[in-house]
Amino acid sequence: MEVTHSIRERTIAENSLVILLQGLHGQVTTVDLRDESTARGRVINVDAFMNVRLEEVLYRDRRGRQSQLADLFVTGRNIRYVHIPDDVNIVETIQSQLARIHRVRNFAGERGGRKEYAKTKK
Repeated sequence: MEVTHSIRERTIAENSLVILLQGLHGQVTTVDLRDESTARGRVINVDAFMNVRLEEVLYRDRRGRQSQLADLFVTGRNIRYVHIPDDVNIVETIQSQLARIHRVRNFAGERGGRKEYAKTKK
């Protein structure tokens, strides 16, 4: 999974449970939408605002009609619930995602290279 490049997005992700959804990259899951429809597919991307992109989607509208979609983008504000697969260890997933963010933030390590800091206003 790619780590987002925006400092703001990384900060939002590490301070919320959206990091768990980002750890579902490549997993097949079901997303329940606010309009009572559902989408089941493989997670391609989740950003810090909980916008989710799925591929190989089985979409079921609120009337029960099903459609096959190659991919689907769902905005975070339209998501009611995301089903976490039973085989996902929630604690390990969160810890590994936090480690990825911290690796990006401190990629120079002890050698004293560039570190990531928020821009200060003058």
